[in-house]
Amino acid sequence: MSRSLSMTPARTAVAPLVAFILLLLGAVFLQNSVGSRQVLLLVVGAALGLTLYHAAFGFTSAWRVFINDRRGAGLRAQMVMLAVAVVLFFPALAAGTLFGQPVVGLVAPIGVSVVVGAFIFGIGMQLGGGCASGTLFTVGGGNARMLVTLLFFICGSLIATHHVDWWFSLPSFPATSIVKSFGVVPALLVSLAVFALIAAVTVHLEKRRHGALEVPVASQQPGLRRFLRGPWPLVWGAIGLALLNYATLALAGRPWGITSAFALWGAKAVTALGVDVSSWGFWQIPGNAKALAAPVWQDVTSVMNVGIILGALMAAGLAGRFAPSLKIPARALLAAVIGGLLLGYGSRMAYGCNIGAYFSGIASGSLHGWAWLVAAFIGNSVGVRLRPFFFAGERPQVALSGC
Repeated sequence: MSRSLSMTPARTAVAPLVAFILLLLGAVFLQNSVGSRQVLLLVVGAALGLTLYHAAFGFTSAWRVFINDRRGAGLRAQMVMLAVAVVLFFPALAAGTLFGQPVVGLVAPIGVSVVVGAFIFGIGMQLGGGCASGTLFTVGGGNARMLVTLLFFICGSLIATHHVDWWFSLPSFPATSIVKSFGVVPALLVSLAVFALIAAVTVHLEKRRHGALEVPVASQQPGLRRFLRGPWPLVWGAIGLALLNYATLALAGRPWGITSAFALWGAKAVTALGVDVSSWGFWQIPGNAKALAAPVWQDVTSVMNVGIILGALMAAGLAGRFAPSLKIPARALLAAVIGGLLLGYGSRMAYGCNIGAYFSGIASGSLHGWAWLVAAFIGNSVGVRLRPFFFAGERPQVALSGC
């Protein structure tokens, strides 16, 4: 998402009030039907949505800006986020418990499915206008085109569940955690060194292209008002996302993820239409079968996703920027459809998205998170070169919607 957001309509209390009421009603319902832990996860989701929106913390735009213009502030913020996360996560994952709660990381194999899935996900990021987290927080912020991306994200995820048995049967290396393989301290040192190296490379390339690093625009808002209404510095967003992912680990017993819920939503929808997806191999895996059979509000990821949307709605209202528009150019609409399908399909093939595979995967010490990063970045490079066909002639604030 572009850090320079477009016109600021008159600030209104309606959007944040609606978001607060919906969160309150959701909390009451969850407390009565599931329990207090699910309520807390809804709140964490809302905090994630508010953080993503106020910090304009984008993965898609950060990579696009670096690929096109060698501006690396967004990438450096991601390295800060990952650094804070591994410092928090690695000791807890090595111990196997956090505050008395058993915890596990998101560790997956590295194989053909991860590389191909992350690559097409990367293309989808640039065409769809956002990643997984970006799709949710821009939908909550009132971006109508991203609703289309979300719909086809769900469709792509569902289609992939019918095919993943074949993809997962292709050659792969076993799931590997550097925390278990090397120990906490060596894994931390290696990870922090790689983050620092990536940040240093972005600094070098940005200075070589522009002569100096980009200076962030100073906010005119005082501290508390800036916290409530934004915009936040990128580093606030980086630290906030790491801390909230850690809270997710403590509450859910595993790190933050997003896209498994999209596959579940799609499966629930077609099941209601009479399609039996329970016979598909993906939905016969015990955890997936249990989620399919249970009410959707018992699914941790679904509850957090709803929280993200509502948190972003609240943030957009507080910032005075909630102003949905249904004027979507035809080519941008086509990009949202294609991008959404690629995002959904690729995320299931790759065992996750920019959150579940990249952020939480690397925070878990999983090597597949690094493979995802490389393949997705290459996919983004391809997607950036495809964007002019779909977004030619658009104003920047429209073309750069998303994360």
